[in-house]
Order: sequence, then structure tokens, then C-alpha cells
Amino acid sequence: MNEGRRARLEAVALAFGYPGHPVGSEVSIALAAGEVVCLLGPNGGGKSTLFRTLLGLLPAQGGEIRLGGDLLPALTRTDIARRVSYVPQAHAGYFPFTVRDVVLMGRTAHLSAFSSPSRSDRAIAQSCLERLGIDALADQVYTRISGGERQLALIARALAQEAPLVVMDEPTASLDFGNQVRVLDEVRALARSGIGVMMATHDPDQAFLCADRVALLHGGRLVADAPPRDAITAATLREVYGVDAEVIDVELGPGETRRVCVPRGGSPAASRLRAPGPFGVARGPTSGA
Repeated sequence: MNEGRRARLEAVALAFGYPGHPVGSEVSIALAAGEVVCLLGPNGGGKSTLFRTLLGLLPAQGGEIRLGGDLLPALTRTDIARRVSYVPQAHAGYFPFTVRDVVLMGRTAHLSAFSSPSRSDRAIAQSCLERLGIDALADQVYTRISGGERQLALIARALAQEAPLVVMDEPTASLDFGNQVRVLDEVRALARSGIGVMMATHDPDQAFLCADRVALLHGGRLVADAPPRDAITAATLREVYGVDAEVIDVELGPGETRRVCVPRGGSPAASRLRAPGPFGVARGPTSGA
């Protein structure tokens, strides 16, 4: 099987949820090498459950999932881990591993049952620590660092896995402004290197910054799967989040604009606000939506 075929994750008419508790149905979504797909939706909307099902951590309740053309249930956990890595939401952890050891765990997909990490494995882990700017934390205990630092360590662990696809569940949720920007830059860098990234986020502005496609999940179904400008509109934001917002272009400099979402708030003054959210400084609208 060629690498291009291997580097594709696809669900068709997928139903997902928990025993006795369906969460979503009829969801068809795909991720290919070199693209960024952002999954948007409200809290409790099923994004994490969908991701766990796509990765085989929860059994599908209907439809099918294929990874590299193979039906997911036919693959071993090692097969899956070599093709797609997972960045869960940050958690405190229970065991006092060092940050270096947590990142090195990403290499287990490439090790046999009783082998130890090689010098090459350790070099890859160190490179991922440096890539995320957390090499200074390498010898610190994972359970004692901040939530944002733990999230960066989990991303570094996924990079160490060296899979052609990465699924990230709200990777910027607990990060400060600077680290959010760093992670979004890393997402685009991964796509440029040929890696496919599927990322859940609560911030539609992040999708405008890094996504090739946006999938909007609402009520357990996809209400859009399209390029950001087509998927994120005032109408879809109202449908999915129940808020009134303008979607506008702001000018960042000569010849440079950025698409952003601006909540209207409860007054006409608020609706006239022109601000790009957390990743830019607005100088005024250049077009409406």
C-alpha cells in the first residue's frame, strides 16, 4: 500500500456515542495528508466522542471508518498508532514521569514488546521537545508543571510518534496567548510537511488562521464541511452557537487582511466593534459577510 493511501482517515455515515447513549449520527468526514481540518461545535456537542470513535477508542454505533483504506476494526492498536497520533485534552496524570519520558512514550508504536527506546528514539523525543519550546522542562515531573505546559508535552509526544496523521482535541484550550500562536503555527508547519491534522477548537478565528476545511458539528450532525469562508458565516454561527456575530475581513497592513468573527453583543455599539479576536489587531473592516 502506498503512503498516500495510508495517510487518509475517513468516516462514512458514522453513528457514535456510548452504550445506551447515542451522541451523533450520519457523520461523514475525512482527513488526508497535508491538510488541516478544524472541527467546531459547542460544549457537549460530541467533538471528543467523535474523535475517540475515529481513533477506535470507542466502537462505532453505525457506518464505517477507514484508515489508509483499511476498515478500522481490522487494524491492531499498533497499526493505528503508526498511522495516526492523538493529542487529548490536557490532564494532570497520575504517575511522576518526567516530561522527557512522556514525550518518549510517543515512540512506543515503533518498539517491539520488550525492547527499550534506542538512542535514535531519544534523539527524536529531544527534537520534539525543542520544536515545541519545552526542552527546558524535560527533566521536570509532568504532574507538577502547568496545564498549558502539559498540553505542549502531549503535542510533543504526538509528534514523536511520527504518524502521517494527527488528531488534536482542543490543543490550545489551556494555553496562554503566546503558546496558542505557537501551536497554530506548528499545525500549519505540520501540514506543509505533508502531515494531516484534524483539530477541535472552540474558536472560529483559529480556523480562519490555519484550516483548509471546517466541519461544524451541531446536535450530533455535521451542518457544514467546507473551506472556512464558506463554513463559518453569521448564519452558521447563529445555528451552532446561538449567538449573533458578524464575520468580516480586517486589514492588518497594506495588502494583508484576515477573516474574523465579531460578536454583536446586546447593543448597536457592540455590533459596530471591529476587532479580530485573539490573534490580530483590527484597523477596520474591508468587506462584509
